[in-house]
Amino acid sequence: MNYSELLQYQGYIYLNSIFESEDNTLIVDIDRCKNNRIVIDEKTEEGTFSSYASIDVDDTLPTIRLKFDWYIAYSVRNESFTVMDEHEVYKGTAFSLYSKSRYLDFIEVGTIADDIYPGPFKHYGINALNHIIDVVSTEPPSISIIQRNVKQE
Repeated sequence: MNYSELLQYQGYIYLNSIFESEDNTLIVDIDRCKNNRIVIDEKTEEGTFSSYASIDVDDTLPTIRLKFDWYIAYSVRNESFTVMDEHEVYKGTAFSLYSKSRYLDFIEVGTIADDIYPGPFKHYGINALNHIIDVVSTEPPSISIIQRNVKQE
C-alpha cells in the first residue's frame, strides 16, 4: 500500500498513536472506524421516529502504520479548533495531500526549508476523528499493516 492509495479512502479514521521511534522519525498508527447507525421507533411531537449513530474503531480491521523516516515538521491539532478555508488546495479526505496550505505557508516563513535544501517537499494530512495531523516531508511515508492481537475466549 502507498500514500496515493490512502487518498482514495472515504471512511472515518481514528488516531491510535503518534510517536518518534528515533530522532526525526515519525510513526502514526491509524485505526479505521465503522458507523453504527441505530434507529429507534418512538413517537415525538414532531414526528414518529428518531435515530442516532456512533462512530467506533473497527477492531476487526488491522491498524495502518505510516512511517516518515525523516520530516521537516509535523503538527497535531485538536479537530474542534480546525478551520477549513478556500486557501487550502488538496486531494483526498481522511488522508490528504496538499499542494497549497496554511501549513506550507508556515513552513516557508518559519523554517529554512526550500526546494534546494532539503529539496522538494510535500504536505501530508491525516484527518482523524478528534485529531488533525500535518506532516511536511521530502518523502512519502512508508505504509504497513499492523495486525491486532485477537483475544481468545
